[in-house]
Amino acid sequence: MIRSRPTLLLAVPCLLMGLALTACGNRRELKPVSGQVLPPAPYGRAEKPNADDLLNVPVQAKPQRSVELRSRSQDREDDPFNLPPED
Repeated sequence: MIRSRPTLLLAVPCLLMGLALTACGNRRELKPVSGQVLPPAPYGRAEKPNADDLLNVPVQAKPQRSVELRSRSQDREDDPFNLPPED
């Protein structure tokens, strides 16, 4: 498939810019912006959590799946509370 020259001239810089943006990711310890402080310690906790602790999701917020998925369909048991609507 032959592309026109203006499209190619636009695509190449965009690809190079995208490559440059993906390469500029930096991994270092997070610190609050100068002049700002981290939030106070939660109620009942003596020490203040650092930035990395605040970014970790607690288990209560993101629980692991504990139920096995069904691999084949199964008939449901009779539910005594599944009543038809009243007229």
